[in-house]
Amino acid sequence: MVQPRRREKSATRDTTLTKGAAISSFPENGRGDAGLSYRDAGVDIDAGDALVEAIKPLARSTMRPGADTELGGFGALFDLRAAGFTDPILVSSTDGVGTKLKIAIETGIHDHVGIDLVAMCANDLVVQGAEPLLFLDYFATGHLSVDAGRAIVAGIAEGCRQAGCALIGGETAEMPGMYADGDYDLAGFCVGAAERADIITGRGIRAGDVILGLASHGVHSNGFSLVRRIVARSGLGFADAAPFAPGKTVGEALLTPTRIYVKSCLAAIRAGGVKGFAHITGGGMTENVPRVLPKGLHAAIDGRRFPVPPVFAWLAEQGGVALPEMLRTFNCGIGMVAVVGPAHAGDVRAALEAAGEAVYEIGTIEPGADEPTCRVEHFDPRRTKAER
Repeated sequence: MVQPRRREKSATRDTTLTKGAAISSFPENGRGDAGLSYRDAGVDIDAGDALVEAIKPLARSTMRPGADTELGGFGALFDLRAAGFTDPILVSSTDGVGTKLKIAIETGIHDHVGIDLVAMCANDLVVQGAEPLLFLDYFATGHLSVDAGRAIVAGIAEGCRQAGCALIGGETAEMPGMYADGDYDLAGFCVGAAERADIITGRGIRAGDVILGLASHGVHSNGFSLVRRIVARSGLGFADAAPFAPGKTVGEALLTPTRIYVKSCLAAIRAGGVKGFAHITGGGMTENVPRVLPKGLHAAIDGRRFPVPPVFAWLAEQGGVALPEMLRTFNCGIGMVAVVGPAHAGDVRAALEAAGEAVYEIGTIEPGADEPTCRVEHFDPRRTKAER
């Protein structure tokens, strides 16, 4: 069901003038000038209405079993039984895009950050074995541009289609004084479900299990405060040609959206043998992989076994960023990690590749100290090809 988007932040009541009511019953302001309107205060309700009409077909294009566009109401409804679940556990996630938005604002390229928003939420659901079902967004700005808003929500809708979830509602808040004109922020909220017996916890991971890495599309949505600092230090602007991405500007290349791994990971789960997933976001592989490991285990990753997108070598060189800092800040070429039993590694890899992923066997699980750890050896950001 598509929940109507609220257009602005206000505390209003339904106030009506009945026929024959005297206008003079309202107190005069004593200055003889015209009274103020909401638009005078910086909130354009007409622009909000125009945006709502523009995004209705976008939201409608994301509908799926369980979401009914005809229901309407103050809240969004979802039918888990219609979606095919019998004993579901709900899984939820919320996230944002961070300061990558500053590049979108400066370049005027707004249609990719919506994909990032969905990716950051939906990828966090699928690592627990959950299928993303519904998505809501929060879009806050100082001055509402219908064109920018339409582009942003178009990206959100595209992300929802890639993740297989329905965009069932959202909030558009025009808040003059809270944000500068042209600035905006985004937050996303995703809910998914998995059958109780199919939740992935990582508890079954053992020494000897295989670590598969799924290639990233670039920087994705983490580390952009450092990225923007490095770009400024390099002397390049976002409109300049990108040394690391022929045919693109720096801004276009850095705004490449986060890859959404949902459908491929669900295919891997159906293949059997997946014991754990880790979405590689802030903290990189070294901090995210241990989150899915039981105590007493260590993830040994060989940095020679996967290619590194050229953007990371450029960032490391221009920023003088040490390798440990690169590995704990960026994904460095691997956006998702799967831990599988050795007997199932071939089937899981085949399922992921059939779903369109570039997959690399990047390491193994070993006995370790009490607290789970991960170490990436032989990492070189200049290595653009994997070694066998």
